[in-house]
Amino acid sequence: MNDSTVFVGLDYHQDSVQVCVMDGRGRVLRNDVYENDALVIATVVENYGKVVHTAIESCTGAADLADELAQRPGWSVDLAHPGFVSRMKQNPDKTDYTDARLLADLERVGYLPRVWLAPQEVRELRRLVRYRQQLVDERRRIKLRISALLRDQRVRCPFASGSKGWLSWLKTTKEVSEESQWILKRHVRRLGSLEREIREVEVRLTRVTKKDPLVAALKEHKGVGSVTAWMIRAEIGRFDRFRKGKQLSRFCGLSPRNVSSGTRVADAGLIKAGHRQLRATLIEAAHRLIRYDHSWKDFADKLLSRGKPKCVVVAAVANRWMRRLFHEMQPDRLVA
Repeated sequence: MNDSTVFVGLDYHQDSVQVCVMDGRGRVLRNDVYENDALVIATVVENYGKVVHTAIESCTGAADLADELAQRPGWSVDLAHPGFVSRMKQNPDKTDYTDARLLADLERVGYLPRVWLAPQEVRELRRLVRYRQQLVDERRRIKLRISALLRDQRVRCPFASGSKGWLSWLKTTKEVSEESQWILKRHVRRLGSLEREIREVEVRLTRVTKKDPLVAALKEHKGVGSVTAWMIRAEIGRFDRFRKGKQLSRFCGLSPRNVSSGTRVADAGLIKAGHRQLRATLIEAAHRLIRYDHSWKDFADKLLSRGKPKCVVVAAVANRWMRRLFHEMQPDRLVA
């Protein structure tokens, strides 16, 4: 076995992986397609070098492969940001061969735009949190369909949407046509099923995060409940992976985008970054912080008195809160 250092670029696909092996001088030693199997890839690459530095674009399934390569052969594996890698190509053409070669070369020269490789337990928590969110989104869509059906029949319900009275009224109302009643019964049945599924997921999330010090610390803040804490823990993972609070806030999509040019200095709304549901959750949390925490209410009132729109004020509270959390949620400040 060769004891030299090699750099490997992996262009990931569901059934296969394009593997480019490059030496320290940038010479391509091999660039071929292999089965999507960590052992197969390791066997091929280790014929060229013992010390392996690997780059793979972040996509569905890539994290699991990266974990296997880091654990079994003990490689150094980095996940790459696909958007930034694409912009660094300087070529409109796209092939697996050139993509794998670019990844290997970026890893070799140290210019790879890295993203965090979340550990297995965080990825599992994300799956649970996102599954719960899918169920909640489906529940909301069914409620909207019911409202649309009632509006189409020109029927007004005397109860608030989603309340117990609303559900009871839907089961017994005779104000809609026969076919609409048939549809309503199935919508209501599906709502009941979704409610049970959501409760089951929440019970499981409670059990999974029972001993998590970060989740416990987040829930100590006024206005922060289990759902918000689960979302932050799942999508952010570790606060110490960021260098400063501003970087964390930008990751969450809470920082204003700068559009300055020449002597003109301006902002253009929040940056379109991060997980959309994470940002929505943090904005909702900011509303509750303003309502229940006097310090944040005073900050919001100060901005409102200066003529800032309410939506801007809420975003500013979320931005400041995340920057504060960056310092409060460092591992050395959390008690297990």
